[in-house]
Amino acid sequence: MRKNWLFSIGLLLVLSLFLVACGGGSTDEGGTEDKGSEDPEYLSFLTGGTSGTYYPLGGAIAKIILDETGIKADAVSSNASADNIIAVKDGEAEMAFTQTDVAADAAEGINAFDEPIDTVLGMGSLYPETIQIVTVADSGIKTVEDLKGKKVSVGAPGSGTYINAEQILEAYDMTMDDINEQNLDFGESAGGIKDGNIDAAFITAGTPTGAVEELQATSEVHIVPVDADKAESLIEKYPYYALDTVPEGTYGLEADVDTVAVLAMIVVTDQLSEDTVYNMTKALYENSSDIAHAKSEEISVDRALDGIGIDMHPGAKKYFDEKGIEAK
Repeated sequence: MRKNWLFSIGLLLVLSLFLVACGGGSTDEGGTEDKGSEDPEYLSFLTGGTSGTYYPLGGAIAKIILDETGIKADAVSSNASADNIIAVKDGEAEMAFTQTDVAADAAEGINAFDEPIDTVLGMGSLYPETIQIVTVADSGIKTVEDLKGKKVSVGAPGSGTYINAEQILEAYDMTMDDINEQNLDFGESAGGIKDGNIDAAFITAGTPTGAVEELQATSEVHIVPVDADKAESLIEKYPYYALDTVPEGTYGLEADVDTVAVLAMIVVTDQLSEDTVYNMTKALYENSSDIAHAKSEEISVDRALDGIGIDMHPGAKKYFDEKGIEAK
């Protein structure tokens, strides 16, 4: 009897040790589950509409990540910016494009966000996203004030373009109530202007933007300027804006057009390991010249923290710390 009892106790101890060793992941001293350092095989990478800059650029960046890390990042079209951040928060994707201003709103829980989001972290900024107020030469729209009473696209629901439109109108003491608001994506906006169904559109994207180039093929494109004093007041209130210019020759323009811009950036879920995000960040910024997109010329590690007002992922922070890069 005693031998059987001792044998049972010994068997229970062995089983306990086995379960501890094979349990669902270890924890650190704070009790947080270790996400591990092994890179995942697949990531969902939310971009934007197919007529904008995000989608083709996302595919080009995904190829760099695959070539350099072996991780298949699938670039998926989306409504961009605010919707992308919410999707990453909800676990529907692991990484996404957004605008630096929208990311700052998410961290504060304002504008498109009902509450602060702290589980979506920065990986790095990329290039200026120019706010382009697009119309055609025969529309009669020459200034922002001329938009009053007009049918104006302010971006797809959940897009950062909508917030940009609100804030620029605010700089001119206007609101969405002063225009006939249309919620269209870039391709629909350009098509609507071409067909005469709308008068103008706010498009926040790197220049040249594919949808506007398509409009140029059939119409004389006009970009409405943002006046210098209005731009300065906008930047004073919202520091993530910067002065920008749509250069002469873009869309056939005969002169530079002054406007403002925010920055495009990549965000990632905090569920990705430090090693994974470090490897992706390193792959992106050390191979930016190999990205098969015109915007590759504007992607630089020296500017990778510009305009970012949210916490960086520890993996990205580790890479930038090694490079001696600090936010400006």
